[in-house]
Amino acid sequence: MTEHTDTAKAVADGAAVLTTVGVMVTWLPPLASLFTIIYLGLRIWETDTVRKLTNRKRGSNASDE
Repeated sequence: MTEHTDTAKAVADGAAVLTTVGVMVTWLPPLASLFTIIYLGLRIWETDTVRKLTNRKRGSNASDE
């Protein structure tokens, strides 16, 4: 009887893992898009043009790229 129970637990665990992976795959594109938007927003915010428009100075430890 315990062999059937162990098999049922293994099947349930496998289904849980597949469900978790499925959820993560579904959420990955929107999450990647969100991080891309945040990253590009920060890059734009740090440009010299936006710094001039917002009256901000470059930091003394900023690198010249």
